[in-house]
Amino acid sequence: MPKLNAALIYRLIYIAFGFSTMVMYTTYVVYRVEVAGLDALQLVLLGTALEVSIFLFEIATGVVADVYSRRLSIIIGVFLFGIGHAIEGLVPVFSIILLSQVVWGIGHTFISGALDAWITDEVGARKVGPVIISGNQLEILGSLLGIPIGVWSAGQLGLSFPYFIGGGLLVVLGIFLIFSMPEHGFTPVPAKERHGWRTMFKTFNAGLRTARRSAALMVFAVAALFVGLYSEAWDRLAQPYLLQVFSFPSLGSLQLSNVQWFGVLNVIFLLVGLLANQIAKRAVDTTRGPAVARGLQLLYAGMVVSMLLFSLTGNFGVALLAMVVFNALRRVTFPLTRTWINQQIPAKSRATVLSMAGQIDALGELGGGPILGTVGRMYSMRAALVTSALVLTPVVALFQRIIAMTRTPATTKKKSR
Repeated sequence: MPKLNAALIYRLIYIAFGFSTMVMYTTYVVYRVEVAGLDALQLVLLGTALEVSIFLFEIATGVVADVYSRRLSIIIGVFLFGIGHAIEGLVPVFSIILLSQVVWGIGHTFISGALDAWITDEVGARKVGPVIISGNQLEILGSLLGIPIGVWSAGQLGLSFPYFIGGGLLVVLGIFLIFSMPEHGFTPVPAKERHGWRTMFKTFNAGLRTARRSAALMVFAVAALFVGLYSEAWDRLAQPYLLQVFSFPSLGSLQLSNVQWFGVLNVIFLLVGLLANQIAKRAVDTTRGPAVARGLQLLYAGMVVSMLLFSLTGNFGVALLAMVVFNALRRVTFPLTRTWINQQIPAKSRATVLSMAGQIDALGELGGGPILGTVGRMYSMRAALVTSALVLTPVVALFQRIIAMTRTPATTKKKSR
């Protein structure tokens, strides 16, 4: 099979991931809460196990991508991602679900950093922004297609079957990538210069020096830590909070089950997310770092406000609107963040630095997850979500600092003329 165009493969990966993961994620809350019977702390500890895996393996797998092959790293990650998710459907008990988080967390580290580094090498740093955003849009489209399959398979075959379907499809994707994924823009470290761990540490140190030389990247690292600290509470508790606090209304004469309701909600989230990405694609100049940073600052400010509104209101409609807005804004932060980081780093250590960013986020989630989970168990899920919103607030000010830093060189250059 001939190798396909890199941008096409990137988009296919995202649409396939969107479809496969949404088949599983549409009903995962019902599976974990109503079938496995997990409480608030257990739900957050699943995220902690995931982040421990990411924290321990993120840098090593990023270095592998920079030394050997980004393509190989991505393919290994896709296989582990699929197998890890399939494990969750085996038995609805905490220990098995915990194991699944570890396996797919390791798989995530092989993909994280490597995928964006690979596509940046293939198409160029100045052209990568629109490709990354379009990949995000296609992930949303794939997710929309996956929702009805997830709802149908959970209702007809059982709540564990979406994990087998989604995980199996990712394994098929891995096989497809073996034969069709190109790698022309990356030059591996020559075999005669590879000296096992010594080469890996050398590559890691080069990436670390790159990050240290950039004041903006160092401030971004602090912002990424706060993003990690807040996120576990939302990821693990927002949808269970809806189940706990509100009775889902009927839609006219139609009475939906909880599984069907989450299917409807996910469709709404994704459609609005798709619209938000399209607006960002037109409104943000992705070739300019300060413009991307400004966009991220506004997005995070909106996320803080919508999270507080979601957590404090007693009205289902208002809570739902706030949740829709939050998820839409958050979806746009992902491609803009990756675009901004790619613009700040050289190609030879790109995957390593991207993996460092992932590890910082994981470190934040490691610290924030158990703390916010304990707040949820001791007080309430609402208290955990409000605390999470407050933790995210400093990110808005940190991005103001990043904007000032990235504008300085251009301003200086202009004055010297």
